[in-house]
Amino acid sequence: MASVTLSSKFQLSIPKAIREDMHLQAGQKFAVIPKGDTIVLAPIRPLDEMRGILRGADTSDYRDRTDRLERDR
Repeated sequence: MASVTLSSKFQLSIPKAIREDMHLQAGQKFAVIPKGDTIVLAPIRPLDEMRGILRGADTSDYRDRTDRLERDR
C-alpha cells in the first residue's frame, strides 16, 4: 500500500504508480468525500467519458412513479 504525507500547505501528492494505473491527469478535479475517519478521493469524469456507460443495462426491474406506496402521495 502506498502512503503519502500531508505537506505544510495541506497538499497531498498521488504516487506515480497510482496516477498511471488510474490514468489521472494534472489539473483533474476530484470529489472529496469524508466517511468517518477516512477520506475518499473520487475523480470527477467529464460527461463525454460517460457516454454509453449504461449500454446493455437491464431495465426490466425499473421502478417508476406508479410503484410508489400510497402513503407517499
